[in-house]
Amino acid sequence: MDSAVAVIRPTAGNQCRGVVTFKQARGGVAVTGRISGLTPGAKHAFHIHQFGDARTRDGKSAGGHYNPAGHAHGRPTDAVRHAGDLGNLMADGAGNAAYSATIAGISVAGMADPIIGRGVIIHAGEDKFTQPTGGAGARIGIGVIGVANPN
Repeated sequence: MDSAVAVIRPTAGNQCRGVVTFKQARGGVAVTGRISGLTPGAKHAFHIHQFGDARTRDGKSAGGHYNPAGHAHGRPTDAVRHAGDLGNLMADGAGNAAYSATIAGISVAGMADPIIGRGVIIHAGEDKFTQPTGGAGARIGIGVIGVANPN
């Protein structure tokens, strides 16, 4: 399996929705996404979290950032960071954002820090890349990374 998808749903009281896709690529995983219901003109932190558990209304059942190596939090381009650190989404004036990056050091379902079955969280605020998790605030959107339909 080399591709996965997370359908983002809003947490309680929020409007965040979208789709994030993951495809195994040379050098890591190509991550693309389109998200709506964000604060217009604002940055929103975007992370892979430890669990693919969306049972709670606040998204906290997804646990913390996916960090199997126990590294410090960082930017997605940092050599040493949480495996789930994806950086920020930048919302346009209508509250929509697009994302495209290849994230090194993870795999869709391979041996190197697999992400299948984990959660995707979008936060209310900007990832400031401070320790331990960037100070981005509440979880406004959540999705579970699942096997994508090849069609």
